[in-house]
Amino acid sequence: MLASLGAVAAIPAAARGASEESPPLAVPAGARPEEVARDEGFWRAVARQYRVSREFVNLENGYYGIMPEVVRRANARNVERLNSLNSYLLRTTYKAEAEEIRRRTAAVAGVPTEEIALTRCGTEALQNLIGGYNRLRPGDDVMYADLDYYSMQYAMNWLKDRRGAGIVRIAVPEPATRQAVLETYAEALRAHPRVRLLLLSHMNNRTGLVTPVREIVAAARERDVDVIVDAAHSWGQLDFALPDLGADFVGLSLHKWMGAPLGTGFLHIRRSRLADIDPVFADETYPVTDIRSRVHSGTMDVAPVLSVPTALDFHRALGGGPVKQARLRYLRDRWVRAARDLPGLEVLTPDEPAMYGGITSFRVTGRTSEADNTAIARYLFDEYKIFTVRRGGPVKGDCVRVTPALFTGRDDIDRFSAALRDVSRRFRP
Repeated sequence: MLASLGAVAAIPAAARGASEESPPLAVPAGARPEEVARDEGFWRAVARQYRVSREFVNLENGYYGIMPEVVRRANARNVERLNSLNSYLLRTTYKAEAEEIRRRTAAVAGVPTEEIALTRCGTEALQNLIGGYNRLRPGDDVMYADLDYYSMQYAMNWLKDRRGAGIVRIAVPEPATRQAVLETYAEALRAHPRVRLLLLSHMNNRTGLVTPVREIVAAARERDVDVIVDAAHSWGQLDFALPDLGADFVGLSLHKWMGAPLGTGFLHIRRSRLADIDPVFADETYPVTDIRSRVHSGTMDVAPVLSVPTALDFHRALGGGPVKQARLRYLRDRWVRAARDLPGLEVLTPDEPAMYGGITSFRVTGRTSEADNTAIARYLFDEYKIFTVRRGGPVKGDCVRVTPALFTGRDDIDRFSAALRDVSRRFRP
C-alpha cells in the first residue's frame, strides 16, 4: 500500500480548504510516511482543510471524524440536489450511483464489489452480521471481550434469547502485549469448546488497543469458531486492506476515519459465507444471493452516501493508510513517551507498533471509577481547554481516552503533555 504515495502528488483543486484560492495540498514528493508524519508544515496545510473550533483543543475525535471542507461542500451540494430532485433522483440515477460508490469502496477495501453492502454506520453493519448469523444452535456459546464496543456486546447478549446461546465474556490482559492477547484468546477458546461465534475488535474504542486479528481468526477457525470483526475504528486510521484480516465477516465505518459524512458505513461478507448471514427480515428487495439483501435501511438521507467518493479521494490524496497511520501514531507517541515517565500514570496500550494507532487511553493509578475519570476529563477541559472523554468497560477500571485527528498539531499534543503532568500530581491518590 506504500506504493500509493508515489502515485499522488497533490489534492486536486476541488479538494482545497476553506479558501478556493489556496494552492493544492501537496504530499512531499518521495518522502517516506514516517517523514511526512513529522512535517508540521504539511500538517498545518492539512489542518486548513477543516473547519475546527479554536475555543478548545479537541482530543476526542473517536466519536466520529469531522468532514474536511471538500467533503462538507460536496455533502451540501448533494443535500441540495436531493432536496430539489426529490424522488426523481431516487427513482432514476441513485441506484446506479450507489452501485458505483459500492464498487469504489470495495476497491479501497481490497475486496470484490459483491462482498460489501453499504450501511448507515459500523453499528448497523455489525448488528446485521451478529443478528443475521444463523449457524448457532441451542447450547452453543458466543464470546466477546471487555474492550469490545458496548452496542456490539448488547447484540451478542441478544443472541441468548434469540438463538439460545450461552454468553462467554473474557478480559483482555492489562498491560497488554501481543503475546498476552494471543494467549488469552487461545486459552479462552480451549476453555470454552462450545463457543461457535467470536466478536473481535480490530481496534477497540475504549483503550485503542489493536488486536492481532489474523492470528486469532486462524486459531478460531481451527476450532470451528466463526469471527465477526469490528473494524469501525481501524479502517482509515490504520494501513491495511480487508484480506489482511483473514476474516469472513467485518463491519466498518466510513464516517470515523475516512471523513465521510455521518450516516455511512459498510459490511463485508466473504462470498462463500453469504448463506451464513440471513437476509434482514426476509428482505426480498434483492435476491438471497446478493449481499445487499443483508441490509435494509428504509428511506434514508442519501446525500452522505453520494459524498463518499469525495472522502475516498481526500483519503487517497493524503497518501492513504500509510501516511495517516504514521501521522496519528506520531502524535500518539509524542504524548505517550512523556506520559510513561510520570509517576502514577498508566498508559493502556503498549508501544509495539502493530498494537496501536492514534487512539490511546490513560489511567491515574488507583483512580478507576466513573466519577474519578469523569473528573479528570472535566479538569482537563476546565483548566486547559482540552477535550477528552472518560471510557468505561475495561475490567481493571475506567480510563480517559485521547484521540488526535489529522488536524491536530504538534503544539496541541505538547499542550496536552503539560496538562497531563499536572493531572498526574493533582489526582494521585
